[in-house]
Amino acid sequence: MNSTMEIHDILRYLPHRFPFLLIDRVVSIDAGKSIVALKNVTVNEPFFVGHFPHHPVMPGVLIVEALAQAAAILSFKTMDRLPDSNSIYYFAGIDHARFKRPVGPGDQLQLKVHITRGMRGMWKFSGTAYVGEAVATEAELMCTLREVPSPVERS
Repeated sequence: MNSTMEIHDILRYLPHRFPFLLIDRVVSIDAGKSIVALKNVTVNEPFFVGHFPHHPVMPGVLIVEALAQAAAILSFKTMDRLPDSNSIYYFAGIDHARFKRPVGPGDQLQLKVHITRGMRGMWKFSGTAYVGEAVATEAELMCTLREVPSPVERS
C-alpha cells in the first residue's frame, strides 16, 4: 500500500520533537519495502548558528539521522504498530556513509530508504538523501526496537 503522511501523522510515529524532528512529510510509503520522506532545510535551523556562521552547512550526522527517522516510520508501518512508552528505536550501526554534496538553507532533502533485511526487531536499510537529482548522502543503517521500562517503572 502506497500512502502519504502529514506532520500530525508523523508525530504519532516518531518520539522526536523540535529541534530534533527531521521529517516534514512522507511522500510515499510501501510497508515492508520503502519510504520517501522530505526534510525542508531552512535558515532558521538551530545548528546553522554554529555550523558554520559564514557558510551554513547541515551536519552530515543530522542527514543520517533524518534517514534513520524515515527508516523508523517505515519499520513501525511494516510492523503495523505505533511506538509507545515501553519501546525505543535505536541505531545499531551505520556503514558506508558517504557525503557527496553539502546541504544548506533552502534545500529540500528527499530521503529514500529501502529495507534490505528485517528480523526479530533488527532492521537493515539502504538510505539515500537527495537535493533535487543530486545525491547528498548515502548510508547503510541498522536499527533495533528495544523494550524499555515504562515511565512508572523507571521512577
